[in-house]
Amino acid sequence: MIIWILIGILVFALVIMYNGLVRLRNQVKNGWAQIDVQLKRRVDLIPNLVETVKGYAKHEKKVLDDVTKARSSLMNAQGAEANAQADNMLTGTLKSLFAVAESYPDLKANQNFLQLQEELSGTENKIAYARQFYNDVVMRYNTKIQSIPYNILASMFRFNEEKMFETKDREPVKVSF
Repeated sequence: MIIWILIGILVFALVIMYNGLVRLRNQVKNGWAQIDVQLKRRVDLIPNLVETVKGYAKHEKKVLDDVTKARSSLMNAQGAEANAQADNMLTGTLKSLFAVAESYPDLKANQNFLQLQEELSGTENKIAYARQFYNDVVMRYNTKIQSIPYNILASMFRFNEEKMFETKDREPVKVSF
């Protein structure tokens, strides 16, 4: 009788541990999906922003082309690491675009530009929050699958370590005219 009770307690503990790992893995997937949604929103805003700037800054073709290429790279990126690299490239080109916009007082006062800039700024804040949430969940998940006794269960059921979303953009963009 005691052996059956111990086996029952052990099975119950394993089920709880397994369900906890599944819950964390699903939170990681959800966290990534939230980043992906916000990155898509930003990608969708960029053509409108570029078209608005084009009307004022016709001779700034290189900056506009760079933003378009970076946007395309982000749209085609697959996985967390590729998305992080493409996101870093797009962030840098957007900084250059806004630096160019600073040179055009009429553009800075244009209602469409201001609205797009505000939407993009809000989206950037949402992306930052989504990245933080994702990294927090990944940290909890990775810690759990590396901790005893969860690591035994994690290896049995192939719970693999996830990568953090890392940005490489550490320095301000330099713009010269």
